[in-house]
Formats: sequence, C-alpha cells, structure tokens
Amino acid sequence: MKFSDLILQTAAKVLVFIIMTFSIYILFAGHHNPGGGFIGGLITASALMLLYIAFDAETIQEIIPVDFKIIGAIGVLMALLTGISAVVVDSAFLTQVYKYVDLPLLGKTGIGTALVFDLGVYLAVVGTTMTIIRSISEDM
Repeated sequence: MKFSDLILQTAAKVLVFIIMTFSIYILFAGHHNPGGGFIGGLITASALMLLYIAFDAETIQEIIPVDFKIIGAIGVLMALLTGISAVVVDSAFLTQVYKYVDLPLLGKTGIGTALVFDLGVYLAVVGTTMTIIRSISEDM
C-alpha cells in the first residue's frame, strides 16, 4: 500500500460518514425544503463512489454485498405502489395520505405517503446510478 492510498482511504472513511449523514438529512428534509429522494440518492451514490475510488471494487463488494439492480427495482416498486395505493382508495394517482402518530422517542409525529415515495425514489436513484457506474467501470 502506498502512502497516498493510506491518506485517501482514511479521508474517505471520514468523508463517507459525513456525506451519508447529509444525504439522509436531504432525504427527510425534502418535504419542507428543496431536496428529497432524488438529490439524496445522488449524494449517497457519490459517497459510495468515493469508497470505490479509495478502495478496490472487491473490498467494497465484500463490505457492501448488495445487488444495486435489486435496490433500484425495490425503489421503483415502492414509488409505484405509493401512487397506486391512492387510486385504490378512490383518489387521484399520487395523492398524499398524511397521519399523525405517537412514536416512542419522537412524540406526536406526522407521517405521510410522500416519505415512502421519496424513499422509493432514493433507492431507485442509488440502485440505477451505482449499476450504471459499476457497469462502466467494469468495461474499462
């Protein structure tokens, strides 16, 4: 291992944590501020790409043993089912259902189907982006 690899790998470990935390914040803040599933998914994919740059692909595959095609498909299915669920209850496609629930640590919290939709978009973007980037990098 070269000295420069050690610096890059150490910096990547710290930066990935910071980037992923920001990505989750953007995902959840998307209902009230700019952001949401799409931007959060792109930020997560950039954090994963930093890991792929700092370490080799085999190491990252051992640490994160997921098939990004399946992650993307689950995301698209979640987003689609969110829209269809509104049609089932005789509303327009993608109509949001919003409800307040009491959560143990958070107290009275509003939960809506927009969060499920954004999470689906988030997973679809991460899955699609990582599949494309890994396919391109394998060809080189």
